Amino acid sequence: MQPLKAQVRNRRLLLDAPTDLPDGDVYLQLVDGIVSIDGDGLDDEQRAQLHRELEASIAEADAGQTEDFAKVLAELRQRL
Repeated sequence: MQPLKAQVRNRRLLLDAPTDLPDGDVYLQLVDGIVSIDGDGLDDEQRAQLHRELEASIAEADAGQTEDFAKVLAELRQRL
């Protein structure tokens, strides 16, 4: 599936793409994420910090320093 491009106007996503779908029908399109063409909103220092944190996290995972997600999630749910 080709990515769809939309613009934000008045806090709404506007999609301009041709379709054979009938007018008035409502469709739900699930997306994995939204990518901004204009960038990620980070300045150079913030982006460098993000990359350092990601590299450190990958190194921890490579060293086996990870937590079981199900266990962490169960612990968080107990706090509610």
